[in-house]
Amino acid sequence: MSIIRRLKNLIGARHPVRMAWHHLKALIAALRYGFPARKLTVIAITGTDGKTTTVAMTAHILHESGIAVGAVSTSFFRIKDKTEENPTHKTSISPFAFQKFLRRCVNAGCTHAVTEISSHGLVQHRNDFLWPAVAAITNISPEHLDYHGTMEQYKKDKAILFRMLKKDGVSVLNADDETYEEYRSIPAGWRIAWSSSHAFASAMNDHDCGFWASDIQETAGGISASLQCNAEEDTWNLQLKIPGLFNLENALCAISCAHAAEVSVDQAVNALGTFPGVPGRLERIDEDQLFAVYVDFTVTPNAYEKTLSAIRATLAPGGRLLVLTGSCGDRMPEKRPVIGKIVSELADVVVVSEDETITEDQHKVIDEVWAGIDQNAVEAHKIFDRREGIRFLLKNAQAGDAVALCGMGACTTMQTREGLRKWDEREVARSLLRQTKETT
Repeated sequence: MSIIRRLKNLIGARHPVRMAWHHLKALIAALRYGFPARKLTVIAITGTDGKTTTVAMTAHILHESGIAVGAVSTSFFRIKDKTEENPTHKTSISPFAFQKFLRRCVNAGCTHAVTEISSHGLVQHRNDFLWPAVAAITNISPEHLDYHGTMEQYKKDKAILFRMLKKDGVSVLNADDETYEEYRSIPAGWRIAWSSSHAFASAMNDHDCGFWASDIQETAGGISASLQCNAEEDTWNLQLKIPGLFNLENALCAISCAHAAEVSVDQAVNALGTFPGVPGRLERIDEDQLFAVYVDFTVTPNAYEKTLSAIRATLAPGGRLLVLTGSCGDRMPEKRPVIGKIVSELADVVVVSEDETITEDQHKVIDEVWAGIDQNAVEAHKIFDRREGIRFLLKNAQAGDAVALCGMGACTTMQTREGLRKWDEREVARSLLRQTKETT
């Protein structure tokens, strides 16, 4: 065992010595790259689910509004109109990689940066010296409790972002979320609240701005709603090309972030009308088959419920929902049977298969998800090989059905205890769809 690993085992995750070390690394990184955040208007977005899409939406709005913007997220890096994959697939990259990216943004002439921020990154000081002008949260639900311990601690750790705000900074809050009252008590220059139900109206004060949606219509091709703002008399027709109520919520958060950056509501709504979505986030795979196929980076129980509900809402009468599921390893094993339970409640056919289990035994993880499956409520199968699990679902899908491949999203590798292997769920699905068509 290496000296560093021994020290990590001896010094707890939140020990003052470890926290000081993390902060020192962040300081050295910021010094190395000349404190680039000082030259940027930074919009920092945290939350349990929806962060990546909200970062992408916000960056898209700013770019379409003529603002030179960079963005960093779990799945991509963006500088102006060029996007590249985040090869680490980590939400909060190391402080050196983070500060280097911000320096690239500055050197490229960006004036704004949109950053996805994780609770781990906040606790471990990876995002120190960021000085956000805007801090936003999408939502919060149980996740990473193996690290944070309790939901209360998880909420406190997320709140670190709002305490990092510049003195005149803007906090963007989800009025429908349990964090709303707690986070709105944290000092900010001003606040913007958003809601998909107008639940916050009675809580508004003279210093607040609020956006809410009504007349919500969902289809397989997207979602539409009437958008209103308590600071404006107009009503806007918001049209998204991607489905799901949760994507409307992401859009409301993105509009609020853009408004905090002085982008007009007209510009934001118009830009979102052309937003193409994020690879691997409820991404539709089309090989001219008679049923819908979606690939989604579904990880948390909350995300499973929202994603599968959104897909089911698009089905015509008689259409079935077929789902591939599993669970990532080395993280919150207690959520696995919960995922199994949710899937068996919302799917008609489910296959439990391998996932990115890191150091854990694949069969053990599959069994823990399987334990939550109600076999009286759903047709359920265990198929260890993920490719074969996908093949089974595609062969059994019929006209009018929908197939949801959950878990891997746009990842291009899969890490298991046997090692790292190439895996692109989208390409696997396309290849198998073509093979299925050739044999029918």
